[in-house]
Amino acid sequence: MPVTLLSPPFLYGTAWKEDHTASLTELALRAGFRGIDTANQRRHYLEAGVGEGLAAAYRAGVVTRAELFLQTKYTYQRGQDLRLPYDPAASLAVQVAQSLASSLEHLGTDYVDTFVLHGPASGYGWSEADAEVWNAMRKQRDAGRTRLLGVSNVSLKHLQDMVASHAEMPTFVQNRCFARFGWDRDVRAFCTERNIVYQGFSLLTANQEVLQHPPFIELAKKLHSTPAQVVFAFARALGILPMTGTSNAEHMKQDLDSWQITFPAEDVRVIESMAG
Repeated sequence: MPVTLLSPPFLYGTAWKEDHTASLTELALRAGFRGIDTANQRRHYLEAGVGEGLAAAYRAGVVTRAELFLQTKYTYQRGQDLRLPYDPAASLAVQVAQSLASSLEHLGTDYVDTFVLHGPASGYGWSEADAEVWNAMRKQRDAGRTRLLGVSNVSLKHLQDMVASHAEMPTFVQNRCFARFGWDRDVRAFCTERNIVYQGFSLLTANQEVLQHPPFIELAKKLHSTPAQVVFAFARALGILPMTGTSNAEHMKQDLDSWQITFPAEDVRVIESMAG
């Protein structure tokens, strides 16, 4: 299923913004972003601040809820700090329900577009805990509190284990995307085969060696684009739905403009060869 039927061509990430979360969320919406990624994980996100930014944009007539794609996450306790969005003594299924209910309150909505498992319980495979959480997330979807489901920070083995256990496959996979690992080639191939949309984050911060590579800089000049724009256009050419978390208004506009860049196949191969 094409990305355009599910979500905008770009996501704005709200991690690590703390007291600036509300103003930056509103700024991103004013710049033109229509996809917002957050998480109910106070350790790295201020989800209530995202809701404040959304509310300000609604009041100003910048956008309506129906025009937005809102994505949040359930995070296991090991990924949280002491500010938990659920009762740690409750079952995982109850934690999932409490986390999403809290997210809906933070975001001022009665549904999110995507609810994402913010990383499996183990790095070694899909566990019984993951199966329990995933089933609870499915129930939240079936109850109308989210339209779609996703998983993040997963390996190919996690996804293969899901298949082996006959689990419902996610609509989205969201991973940090490293050039030195072929831009997550194996996971992307898995997603392509199963019509799963691959969301890539840290496309800039995880790949400074590519952005500073002289041939890459020359390519950006040839395309009359910034290095960041080239990375985002390249990502789309690979079938990646990109995410940016920039705090700079001008960079927001430039990043969105990357959608207009025509990216020849030979240039895709050039970038892939830089850190494959």
